[in-house]
Amino acid sequence: MQKDYFKKRANNYDDVDYRLHYIKDMAKVIINNINLNKNMHILDFGAGTGLLTEQIAFSVSKITAVDISTSMISKLEKKSDSIPCQLNLIQKDLTQETLSLEVDGIISTMTLHHIENVPKLFKNFFKLVKLGGFVAFCDIDKEDGSFHTLDTGVKHLGFDRDEISSWLKDAGFGDVACYDATIINKPYGSYSAFLLLGYRPTL
Repeated sequence: MQKDYFKKRANNYDDVDYRLHYIKDMAKVIINNINLNKNMHILDFGAGTGLLTEQIAFSVSKITAVDISTSMISKLEKKSDSIPCQLNLIQKDLTQETLSLEVDGIISTMTLHHIENVPKLFKNFFKLVKLGGFVAFCDIDKEDGSFHTLDTGVKHLGFDRDEISSWLKDAGFGDVACYDATIINKPYGSYSAFLLLGYRPTL
């Protein structure tokens, strides 16, 4: 059985000021670079307690929020009545299982560094996104290993922007670009983060 690394953290996850700040910044850069609309069905990968979902929900029709952690999804479920769009919650490991749906786009913040085989995941996501649909991932740049002070199943110490962009292109996505997203200011250091954006070609 997959370990729930966030079981003990879920209840207080939304109480961390620096986390609330960087999620708002990441949501803003996603909204500023993608033409979201009220007809869209979006997948939030690694949705956690729904901090990103809450920010994006005003701009779309439906969000399918997926997370491997039962405790995090349970915390989001308790907020569901306050989410201003249709919300579908799924507890599933998308590195091992697939979804039988098609979405207009996939969003994610601070999840990719927990995924061992990111290129494979990108290829799986290509199949989930409609023609012309997008993927938008926010994560941290390469760091020295000091970002995480707890064991949360980290597989990558951030990413090189050129390398992760090449993985997205190899998966079939076009118009791939990286943008500065925010600076995450933790009590013991500051870390830069990016938005990785790509689109599934229409032809």
